[in-house]
Amino acid sequence: MIETRKLTKRYGDLVAVNEINLNLKEGDVFGFIGPNGSGKTTTMRMIATLLPPDYGEAYVCGKSIYTDPEEIRRMVGYMPDFFGVYDDMTVMEYLEFFCSAYRINGPGRRKICEEKLELVDMSFKRDAMVSQLSRGQTQRVGLARTLLHDPQVLLLDEPASGLDPRARIEIRRLLRKLGELNKTVVVSSHILPELADVCTRVGMIEKGVLVADGYVRDVMRQARESTTLEIRVKERTEDAARLIEGHENVGRVDVEEDGTIRVTLNKDVEHYDDLAQALFESQFRVFLFREEEVNLETAFMELTKGMQQ
Repeated sequence: MIETRKLTKRYGDLVAVNEINLNLKEGDVFGFIGPNGSGKTTTMRMIATLLPPDYGEAYVCGKSIYTDPEEIRRMVGYMPDFFGVYDDMTVMEYLEFFCSAYRINGPGRRKICEEKLELVDMSFKRDAMVSQLSRGQTQRVGLARTLLHDPQVLLLDEPASGLDPRARIEIRRLLRKLGELNKTVVVSSHILPELADVCTRVGMIEKGVLVADGYVRDVMRQARESTTLEIRVKERTEDAARLIEGHENVGRVDVEEDGTIRVTLNKDVEHYDDLAQALFESQFRVFLFREEEVNLETAFMELTKGMQQ
């Protein structure tokens, strides 16, 4: 659905986007993560055909941004961080106005507006003035506007920016809905935790460089120097810790106050089935045995070490 090859944008001596390669498929919800000024918006604008690259290629649904920009615009819904609204219109009037801009006419137009309002849970505000909406409600109406022409690809630039916690939760719910509709969604954010439980894949960008790209769990694994396990047993915690310490793949063992045994495996060791087997064979009653997950913030900091000066 979206493919970029060495996509690059320069502003004088500044390389805003440096040879980015992406390959996103139908139904992917892709979290584009990075601080302000890292190149997220520039990349999305190039994919949306709103900004010409200096080098590289980009394709949307097999169409080139160079030769097929009009077709791409029909297939893409782009929602910028800040977008204009017309305060003197009702919500329904606002959507119908943009239907005209998308050349959606005829008796079915109003039904389309109703369906999109229902999708974003804003039907109850259909007759409200746009000027009376909260920031979160305005964002949802903006998303409804982006969906009017039923695009296959959505580019959402910081859709949760400036929202209160409740509104952020509502936006995350909407993103899940869009993934279930098999749309390809690119959603950017500089607030990392809000994307972890929404996206199927993430890309991390810093100073125009894509430092990581893949499924969420794989990117988190990539950020770790070693795997850490959390283990708890019913009794004989110290004995279990000593057994684990003697295992060939274990680098460090710490027993915490609550009885959790935190095990750091040697570098490049990813498989630990034999460790679990050793505990069971020694008659330990194990009720917790899991891999400690790295959150997206930690992963980003690890993967961008040396780039943040």
